[in-house]
Amino acid sequence: MKSINILIAMIVLLSFSACNSQINNPKTENVKIYGNCGMCESKIEKAGNVKKVAKVDWDKETKMAKITYDPSKTNKEDILKRIALAGYDSDQFLAPDDVYANLHGCCQYDRVKKTENLKENQADISTNMSDVSPQASIETGQITKEDHSDHKTKVISDKKTLEKDEVKIDHSTHKLQVTTPAEPSQEINQLKSVFENYFSLKDALVKTDGTLASSKAKSLVISLDAVQMNKLSHEEHVVWMKVMKDLKFDADHIEETKDVSHQREHFNGLTDNMYQLLKVSKQETPTYFQHCPMAYEGKGANWLSKENAVKNPYYGNEMLTCGKVVEIIK
Repeated sequence: MKSINILIAMIVLLSFSACNSQINNPKTENVKIYGNCGMCESKIEKAGNVKKVAKVDWDKETKMAKITYDPSKTNKEDILKRIALAGYDSDQFLAPDDVYANLHGCCQYDRVKKTENLKENQADISTNMSDVSPQASIETGQITKEDHSDHKTKVISDKKTLEKDEVKIDHSTHKLQVTTPAEPSQEINQLKSVFENYFSLKDALVKTDGTLASSKAKSLVISLDAVQMNKLSHEEHVVWMKVMKDLKFDADHIEETKDVSHQREHFNGLTDNMYQLLKVSKQETPTYFQHCPMAYEGKGANWLSKENAVKNPYYGNEMLTCGKVVEIIK
């Protein structure tokens, strides 16, 4: 009996080692992921697992997940983002509300982290409101607004001004201030740099310049890594979770080579995912979705451009104007 138990233990150990051996240079981290049951366990692990890249082992009793991954191909954040998109919160990323709402009843765990964040925000607002100077009031439609040109306080009572201005608290002075939409926004468009670097890469391929394309792809990779997912809109967040892995894959491959033919192959796939992302993002100027029917032996290929004029990144000067605008994205 003792020998049988030892044999079973050895089999389990060898099985575990075999799983880990599929992942090169594995790195292991333990993180908390919220869920309830065996169904949650299956969904969490399925969302996080990627063959030979990442493996997730979640314990429904402790809510702790053991994440093992190849750091050269992915990271903990990307794994947790996929799990969040499947409906499960972690301490780092929250699932979209609509995805959580669609979980089976038994899987709808208590959203501890979301509740904590909400309470923190409410407490911060209450504290700041209690410190607001009595001079700053919205009674009878009057709001004080700091005029930095002459260091005086102006009173705004015009109804139209109030409707178009935004009331907020200045935490440094504990006073209410009014800002107009014309003033520069403090929020940074998380995807603007991503799109700009894509267009620069496209221009390099139009010039058939593999060295320049590699450099622009590197800038694109950096901008993709810099995106803060929690600052995306809901629509952007959903699409980002679907395409971010493929975007990085194609951008990495374009950077790694100076062979323009190979770069163009990955640019075609890059464009398909960039198109999905751009469709749900608000743009200041129109973007032109263009198509070349002759590329890849008649299969065709697409690209995005900031200008209406066709400049083909798949042929360059060989057939610069081959193609047409098939959609204008506004």
